[in-house]
Amino acid sequence: MGLDGANDNSSTTAQDGGFKLKFCTVCASNQNRSMEAHLQLSSAHYPVLSFGTGSLVRLPGPSITQPNVYQFNTTSYDSMYTELSTKDPRLYRANGLLPMLERNRNVKWGPERWQDWRIGVPRLGQRPLPAGAATVNDFTPAKYDADKGASGTEGGVVDVVFTCEERCWDAVVDDLLNRGSPLNRPVHVFNVDIKDNHEEALVGGKAILDLAGRLNKAAAEEREMYGVNGWAQGGGAARAGFDERVPEILGEWQERWPNLPALWTLAWF
Repeated sequence: MGLDGANDNSSTTAQDGGFKLKFCTVCASNQNRSMEAHLQLSSAHYPVLSFGTGSLVRLPGPSITQPNVYQFNTTSYDSMYTELSTKDPRLYRANGLLPMLERNRNVKWGPERWQDWRIGVPRLGQRPLPAGAATVNDFTPAKYDADKGASGTEGGVVDVVFTCEERCWDAVVDDLLNRGSPLNRPVHVFNVDIKDNHEEALVGGKAILDLAGRLNKAAAEEREMYGVNGWAQGGGAARAGFDERVPEILGEWQERWPNLPALWTLAWF
């Protein structure tokens, strides 16, 4: 079982005060690949959210038939860390789970499920109580703004989604189709195929950051050339110009990262 249950240049870092695309990273369990990319994007000052597409959060256990299973949206990374460090600290430190969860709990509160994301609903204040939690004493997550990369995502929408596995890309695209595009707002959905281990997640995170920087640079150029009219609603000349440039940007990026095959589509929120 994988850990998800399944050279930077100046363009990679968003300039404070400048325009920034909003990003989202997705893997199976919102644990390894999506969280490494989340960390790298937020460290480069981009607004970013992250999710998993699985039905449950699954982490390796003492054997392949005994995974550690958790609920999305209601289980914090901190509680997972505490549980695994109590169960078998030697095993879970040796296989990288405890260092991974240590990283994750310093990025955001806990894993979130893509299919449960209420797109377009503001992410402000305290996370809502999940079904089954009778009182706040049953569920005490952090506020949204405690997550790294939260600034800029308060509106509950993003411009670009990066998935880390083709089945996750399929799940995201199918879910968006099933939602019926209520906001009529375009979103670029990329898949960067990353093997589910710590080393490949680190490389994949750098590759996603590189692609994000290229996309952000192009978007800023189009906005400077044509103005920002209609951008927030997914329209206008600048948005159209940016959308047209995406295939060329992806092709140039793929030449630099030939070992990370990519997919892309334009979808709608």
